[in-house]
Amino acid sequence: MENVPPSILAIGDSLIAGYGLAVADSFPAQLQSSLRYRHPGVSVINAGVSGDTSADVLRRLPRLLSSLDRRPALAIVQVGPNDVLRQVPIARTRAQLANILLSLSDCGIPVVLTTVEPPAFIRDRAAAYLNIHAEVAAEHGATVWPFFPQGVLGHSDMVLADRVHPNTKAIAAVVAAMLPVVERMV
Repeated sequence: MENVPPSILAIGDSLIAGYGLAVADSFPAQLQSSLRYRHPGVSVINAGVSGDTSADVLRRLPRLLSSLDRRPALAIVQVGPNDVLRQVPIARTRAQLANILLSLSDCGIPVVLTTVEPPAFIRDRAAAYLNIHAEVAAEHGATVWPFFPQGVLGHSDMVLADRVHPNTKAIAAVVAAMLPVVERMV
């Protein structure tokens, strides 16, 4: 059997899509570049859509999975901040996250479910959502991982002009911190 390089599905919101960044500076592109040293030919599929909520990801997941030419070795799921901003009921967000993980699990795709520490301006609104990702990951056998490593959030040299979305330097830090867990799972 031919040794086919692995693919990784990166799905979620603007943090995956690369809002405000050049394509080559997005999380999927930087992760792919970093992985290619040890995994030549690896591909990281950018299935991020800015503004997506957990409902949006769940809605488009079946069509996305059926469009792939091979099963990904891993899915990295980053979704939730827009649920908080739009005040999606906590139980609905939780159920949608669980269904995303079930859909991926049913396809035999291991998952890294990432979390985002809420910035100060929405910390109170986000408080009730904080443990959802870890709880759902534990229930469905997914790995939970912080999207942003320590030292990235809250630093003006790590964000775009909107003071919310990460810049190229921040995404490089995200990739460097996440690389060991991704390499163990691929």
